[in-house]
Amino acid sequence: MINYSTIPSPCYVLDEQALRQNLEIIRSVKEQAQVEIILAFKAFALWRVFPVFHEYGFCLSTASSLSEARLAVEKMQSKAHTYAPVYSDSEFAQIADCSSHITFNSLSQFERFYPATQSEFHKISCGLRINPEVSVVDTDLYNPASKGSRLGIIAANLPEKLPQNIEGLHFHALCESSSYDLEKVLSAVETKFGKYFSQIRWLNMGGGHLMTRKDYDRQHLIAILKNFKARYPHLQIILEPGAAFVWQTGVLAATVEDIVENYGIRTAILNVSFACNMPDCLEMPYQPEVLYAKKQQSTNTDYGNNFVFATKNSDNSQFVYRLGGNSCLSGDFIGDWTFERPLATGDKIIFADMIHYTTVKTTMFNGVSHPAIGIWTAKDEFQFLRQFEYSDYRDRMC
Repeated sequence: MINYSTIPSPCYVLDEQALRQNLEIIRSVKEQAQVEIILAFKAFALWRVFPVFHEYGFCLSTASSLSEARLAVEKMQSKAHTYAPVYSDSEFAQIADCSSHITFNSLSQFERFYPATQSEFHKISCGLRINPEVSVVDTDLYNPASKGSRLGIIAANLPEKLPQNIEGLHFHALCESSSYDLEKVLSAVETKFGKYFSQIRWLNMGGGHLMTRKDYDRQHLIAILKNFKARYPHLQIILEPGAAFVWQTGVLAATVEDIVENYGIRTAILNVSFACNMPDCLEMPYQPEVLYAKKQQSTNTDYGNNFVFATKNSDNSQFVYRLGGNSCLSGDFIGDWTFERPLATGDKIIFADMIHYTTVKTTMFNGVSHPAIGIWTAKDEFQFLRQFEYSDYRDRMC
């Protein structure tokens, strides 16, 4: 159990043991289904724990930009499977240096950049992103298959035969989805694009496979993948989840700094920002689990044994608070939450499951300080990794 009395605030804390449990689950799926599963940096890029990934046989990653592709080479120590909605002349040569696979979002991008993927220095496997036009994601902001989406080529816009030198197809239509969602999308892919399967050697099924969630039907996923491979044994199948690797593996620790009340609405203002530090809470909108602990006089309080869950407000309890961020954005809050007792300045608030996406989507709007980063190790110790300073903000602005 994480002992929050030893954790600075604010701070992202990755639970190494929980990460290892997820890696074991994903390795089991990979081995049973005989597919390749690689880490998507867009969801998690804390490279200090990449050696832990290597221990479980996960040494490959997917990149969506030059920076992520460079991270793959420098820290994952392997070339990336790269896809971006668009590539530019100024960056493509470096992207090619860092990539083993490159997926193009359009035929025009493929035609423009393919020559640079094949030289005495590169023999990159090239693919096209396809759009199955099947929506299984409710939130439009995260739905790659919405009508008119710029992501991927629809079947009607592909020729009868793929361009020469296209070796793979890539689709991504899921977001924290189930195996049954994949089954629905894969059926559409096979119907609309199956005629091309004999022309390619790999199929990338993208991310969004939340196989480490407790209610995820992993045996159903394995069956889907094995049945598909039985129909197309020549195809290498690739999945690139991000959130699944670090689902429920860490928290963001925060502190109540003030409590204000207007028109009967009490807001506990924290030393973190939802807009800056937890953007999915406003964008998705994603409602995290919230734990809290009453501040004690003793400096030796074991918060690990003193935390209880807050609940979404569903009654007339007198201990109802909004949780407000410390930026000047009016909508920087989530609420309302019911607590078992009154909140006070100094109370510690813990936001659960704040490692996937959150850590890579943070901003420094308002100059709000980025939370520190640490690991609660498998040895039950806190390992401090990084404290962010004024210079981090200043140097982004020059």
